[in-house]
Amino acid sequence: MEGMKTIKIAVAALLVLAAAAVVGIGRPEAAGGASDTLQEGITVTGTGQVSSVPDEAEFSLGVSTTGTTARSTLASNSQQMQRVIDALRAVGVARADIKTQDVSVGRDYDDDGSYTARNSVSVTLHDLDRAGAVLDAASRAGANEVYGPSLTRANRSGLEAKALKAAFADARDRAEALAEAAGVSLGKVAAITEQPQSGGEYMPMLAKRDAAAPIEPGREQIAASVTVTFAIS
Repeated sequence: MEGMKTIKIAVAALLVLAAAAVVGIGRPEAAGGASDTLQEGITVTGTGQVSSVPDEAEFSLGVSTTGTTARSTLASNSQQMQRVIDALRAVGVARADIKTQDVSVGRDYDDDGSYTARNSVSVTLHDLDRAGAVLDAASRAGANEVYGPSLTRANRSGLEAKALKAAFADARDRAEALAEAAGVSLGKVAAITEQPQSGGEYMPMLAKRDAAAPIEPGREQIAASVTVTFAIS
């Protein structure tokens, strides 16, 4: 009897071990997690530039007026701003290129409590040779707040694409130089990140009443920067 108990215990122990083995096969322990895997590669930053002559200009033209009541001040301001818009249309600025930016009226607490009203529009010019005449017409019509120009290119997106291509070519050249120095071969692109570029400076300028303001476009540098990771072998 005692021998039979011993045999039963031994068989039960074997069954437990077999079950443990099956569980172990079904859920193996990982030798190392995915986060432990090292990604080999060369990461570089390349830059590119495209030079262009601006062919468009954007100005902010506004009218500021003061009065004794909010209603009368806003009404006077609106009439004066309409004269400015009519003057812009008269010198050939398309209606689609005139966009209202801001309309406001409020009490001026710095002096005698009068009201100040402001109205401004953004104006896009597609011919820089006419910029001086347009500003002069607006100023004569009553625009007393004139800011700009912000100069740019009409096909800026195409030029930015060229700058990005130049930046990528620069990044590849840098990576190839590093790969050669390290004695490895450069592989496929593993990742690309475009680095943000700061916009152009917006310079204020007051239009003259006695002469057309000269506008010199100069040259604009459109820059791009990309960070690229290349696999190595």
